[in-house]
Amino acid sequence: MKRGEFPVIRFVPIVVLLAILTASCTSTTKLSKSGSESNTYSRDVAGLKVSDQQGNQLDHPFLGGLNTPRPQFVDIDNDGDPDLFVQEHTDELMFFENVDPGSESPLVFRAEQYAGIDIGEWFRFVDMDQDGDFDLLTEQPFSYISYYKNIGSASRPNFVLAADSLKDATGTPIFSDRQNIPNVTDIDCDGLPDLFIGSLDGTVSRYEAVGIDANDIPQFSLLTNRFEDIEIVKQFGTLHGANTMTFMDIDGDGDEDIFWGDFFEPSILLLENQGTCINPVFQGEPQPFPPGNPVQSSGYNAPALVDWNMDGDADLLLGVLGGAYNANRTTAENFYYYEQNPNGFSLQTQQFLSQIDVGDESIPAVGDIDGDGDMDMLLANKIDPSDLKSSFVYIFENIGSKEQPDFQVQGTLTLPNGYHYAPELADLNDDGFDDLLLGNWKGDIAYYLNKNGAFNLETEKIVELPRGSNAVPRTIDLDNDGDLDIISGSSGGDIHFFRNIGNTKQPSFEYVDGFFDGIESKHRSTPTFFDADGDGDYDLLTGSKIEGLLYFENVGLPDNPAFQKAEVPFKTATAPLSAPLFKDIDSDEIPELLIGTRSGGLLLYRIND
Repeated sequence: MKRGEFPVIRFVPIVVLLAILTASCTSTTKLSKSGSESNTYSRDVAGLKVSDQQGNQLDHPFLGGLNTPRPQFVDIDNDGDPDLFVQEHTDELMFFENVDPGSESPLVFRAEQYAGIDIGEWFRFVDMDQDGDFDLLTEQPFSYISYYKNIGSASRPNFVLAADSLKDATGTPIFSDRQNIPNVTDIDCDGLPDLFIGSLDGTVSRYEAVGIDANDIPQFSLLTNRFEDIEIVKQFGTLHGANTMTFMDIDGDGDEDIFWGDFFEPSILLLENQGTCINPVFQGEPQPFPPGNPVQSSGYNAPALVDWNMDGDADLLLGVLGGAYNANRTTAENFYYYEQNPNGFSLQTQQFLSQIDVGDESIPAVGDIDGDGDMDMLLANKIDPSDLKSSFVYIFENIGSKEQPDFQVQGTLTLPNGYHYAPELADLNDDGFDDLLLGNWKGDIAYYLNKNGAFNLETEKIVELPRGSNAVPRTIDLDNDGDLDIISGSSGGDIHFFRNIGNTKQPSFEYVDGFFDGIESKHRSTPTFFDADGDGDYDLLTGSKIEGLLYFENVGLPDNPAFQKAEVPFKTATAPLSAPLFKDIDSDEIPELLIGTRSGGLLLYRIND
């Protein structure tokens, strides 16, 4: 999306001001209606309706965004259609089941960490023991190959760790640089799997299985470190880089061709097998693919070929991991789908998994912007991929109701250029419209008054951090005196308290030094508050750059809080640079938990009653 397409800052004006329906500034956000600690949050990828600016509903709105998707399509349940596995984070393998082949939305999210397996930096499903079902190879830190054997069946797999590192015939663990994603195929049709590992110098090593050891684990022999004298170089120059490869008989001549993605290559390269299945030969120059319409991305593309539309030929899907050509450009649209048709390959979408994704390091805010009594949403990013000169704040208007929210992208706020915008919505002047507090990378927090649904700058610096940068404001009545205070995260991990010494109509803030001493994270704190234990006071949850989510229980009083570190009282993602926010989005008196992510999306967690 281009910035010029989003001049909107104003919603449809509301003639009659409605009372804002967020929790009042003198009440806390409770974990549940009963305050019971037995209730817990669970992830909900499609629990609320969200549509793009054209009105197309997103299939997986709260998937969390993608920056570096590594896909593989595998019929893991042996039902005749391809299922999808995607890696975005270290050790985590998402699984999507194909439940309705050929439909517009066939994939259903099933797991954020398939089978509970830590996969390191890469994964490959392959039938290693040639028994008709998929086994699993993963990266063993650091830069070796773990082997998980499927002891189940083709339709009901059960993976157990058979070898923490594959070895060659001499018993030496096989090294595979974690920046390079290897693959396995039977390249010479002899019934034995061949292992191919790319190198940073652009060459390819080939290993062939030579037998099974006493523990039923394939052993490999190194045949060559320069398979077919392949040497991948940058289009113009001699640079080599991190790489990934896959195999497919794309021309239907009965032998396997190679598809190669490289850090210094904006396209996918096809190395055509000019020999036969029994005698493979790769002597021609690598060619950008697809022919006539080659992929153009930021580089380091991870290809997957599968007959996705079930029409009898292979389609191309690829994840853009971000290489030498400005990876910030592809932080939002990085999962390409090219459909093969009689005229070649045509690009269908650059976001194969439709979801909320604004680039990277997203921070949410929720409130009633247009005064119609329901919750709207803002979502900011670190830097926008369509502009690269500024952070953007995207508007999601609730076009549904307060009980059944339905969010639609309406554009972006018109703001001066700046990085790391962090929005907060709160009615600071008691007029029924939520105003905007906007933190930025410099450590300032601006104040925008909401006038009938339009934000107007009141002051560029209502408060500023006493030290550090990356202000992330949140508003609560921390001292229980009836007005909203400002609490802000910061780049150093400290949390800062600005007490409201004004009133509900004319706020004025004074910094309280040392209030949150001892409450910090390892860089980039992003606080939110809620009543986790139902005792009537605010507890603290904060994101961080390194430690994921941290929880601090309020062991003080409602008007004199004191925070003590404790275990997070529910299971959530613990990815770095999380930005949590508790808000009752659907007016059921139970707050939802939204988490902005490093990948630029949103995670949604809801209470199980």
